[in-house]
Amino acid sequence: MYKKKKILALIPARGGSKQIINKNIKLLCGKPLISYTIEAALASDYIDDVVISTDSDLIAEISLKYGGQVPFMRPKELAGDESKTIDVAIHAINALIKMGRNYDYLVLLQPTSPLRTKDDIDSAIKIIIDGDISSLVSVREVKENPALMRTIENNKLKNIMDFNGSLRRQDLPKYYIFNGAIYI
Repeated sequence: MYKKKKILALIPARGGSKQIINKNIKLLCGKPLISYTIEAALASDYIDDVVISTDSDLIAEISLKYGGQVPFMRPKELAGDESKTIDVAIHAINALIKMGRNYDYLVLLQPTSPLRTKDDIDSAIKIIIDGDISSLVSVREVKENPALMRTIENNKLKNIMDFNGSLRRQDLPKYYIFNGAIYI
């Protein structure tokens, strides 16, 4: 809890990954990948509950072992390749409300960002609540500046952005991309 706001950490972890089978529980330095996210969320000074949304009994078992809560199983229709994270979050919130569990904020933490720390989570929570903003996502600066990128149209290079004159790299604006670590 931060400033009397109840905060839920939701970790979506389906069992049916196609590209990397069982990626959420693959071992990384001897521990399941999901364990890093659970531990960071549990270490947070502000998160009240750490809930895992999964369709996998094995992921549920491992999540419980590391201190996460699995108060419901994710339905199969929300565990397919085409399933959207927003639908998973809505399902989780509705399931928790039916259990009498209400929250002011949802912090969505993907298990595929194991380097995210408790401090990253707590800083994001403070920013969103102190700043009275409606949403927050973690980002990283892109290495390849889109101002320098081109497309090929009719065998000719074309700028993807409009610019007048030439640009020095150090004068270019910075651009960012979601890094998938934190969504509030």
